[in-house]
Amino acid sequence: MDFKDLTRKERSEALTALAEKPFREKQIFKWICAGAGSFAEMTDLPAALREKLAERYSFGRGKVELRQTSADGTSKFLISFPDGEKAETVFMSYEYGNSLCVSTQVGCNMGCAFCASGIGGKVRDLKAWEILEQYLLCTEHTGQPINHIVLMGMGEPFDNYAQMSEFLQQIHDPAGIGLSYRNITVSSCGLIPKIEQFGRDFPQVNLAISLHASDQNTREKLMPVARTYKLDELIPVCGKHAETTGRRVSFEYALIADKNDSDTDAKKLAALLRGLNCHVNLIPLNTVTESGLKSSGRERALVFQKKLLDLGIQCTVRRQLGADIDAACGQLRKNNS
Repeated sequence: MDFKDLTRKERSEALTALAEKPFREKQIFKWICAGAGSFAEMTDLPAALREKLAERYSFGRGKVELRQTSADGTSKFLISFPDGEKAETVFMSYEYGNSLCVSTQVGCNMGCAFCASGIGGKVRDLKAWEILEQYLLCTEHTGQPINHIVLMGMGEPFDNYAQMSEFLQQIHDPAGIGLSYRNITVSSCGLIPKIEQFGRDFPQVNLAISLHASDQNTREKLMPVARTYKLDELIPVCGKHAETTGRRVSFEYALIADKNDSDTDAKKLAALLRGLNCHVNLIPLNTVTESGLKSSGRERALVFQKKLLDLGIQCTVRRQLGADIDAACGQLRKNNS
């Protein structure tokens, strides 16, 4: 077993079973967050303990298989893990700092019609350390600090809730990275029970909902998950989340030509969200050849934005970053093919 597959609590228990003091786990955690590649590197641990751990556990690291850099400066990393599975991670620079878009699964089971990540379904969940590893490898390879993390890469974070939670706690822990919860955003396609749990567990972490339609019928065609978690149930839950946490909910809305981008769609969307503490991110659809869907384009997105603003809905049109290297929203793949 890989020692990093264990949660921090389980690591403490494993060390106790070896007659070690609990503070040893904190030392090891610091080394993990520093990017250590083996127990042998952990020089503040007794040599005997390092040997015992190496006898009982493996200690894997990820590896950057490929780095692609966009004309706009965005970098996409293809990262492989010890079992050979791969995930993509995207590093983006903004005026306010650097953001990292991490994956939580290899592939995805949600089957959204416009997204490349779900092609072929989900292979497996990523462990908390493998999500953290994306952060560590990207900081190593870029040499730049990361100010914000968005869990918007491959996979549905709430479909891997336990490992996602462990990652959030680890990246936030002052003993390691110490990133503020307020600088983290988790995106979900709308798994209602997990949204409710998330609000209780992580009230300071930002929530983004992949909406992409203003009516149930259209949403079902684009997002199969809508057949289980219906729009008239999802929106009230999001409203309650905003009220109880005091943080606005972001709604992601990919504009797809002749599917969800008409003036009528804008009016329906405004009516659906009116009164909620929310913000809409409009995303001109990024090309995924297999989907057969076409983007509304930026010009239409600006018209749609104006309609929403006129109707009292806060919204912006997202900058398209990394599209020339298939690093934009919806374009990440598990095999980089």
